[in-house]
Amino acid sequence: MKYPRTVNRYCPNCRKHTKHIVSVYKKGKERAMNHGRRRVERKKKGYGSFPKEIFHKNAKINKRTLPVLECSECKKKHYAKSYRVKKFEIQEV
Repeated sequence: MKYPRTVNRYCPNCRKHTKHIVSVYKKGKERAMNHGRRRVERKKKGYGSFPKEIFHKNAKINKRTLPVLECSECKKKHYAKSYRVKKFEIQEV
């Protein structure tokens, strides 16, 4: 799917239509001391196999791609509608 680099969208912060710069959301680095990571590390310690079963019957082949819109006036970011596509490409128009 081809998506334009700049779009004219409504900004909830400015409360009007402005130009927005589009980027794709990326997951940040997981913290080593969050509760889920500590729980898995505690379970993995000692004798035995991996604590959670590895799910093999994956039905979906595409990840959801989430466009992030940044307002050119106030520099606030908000999300657009997400798409489940194989290829998401941001292009200059």
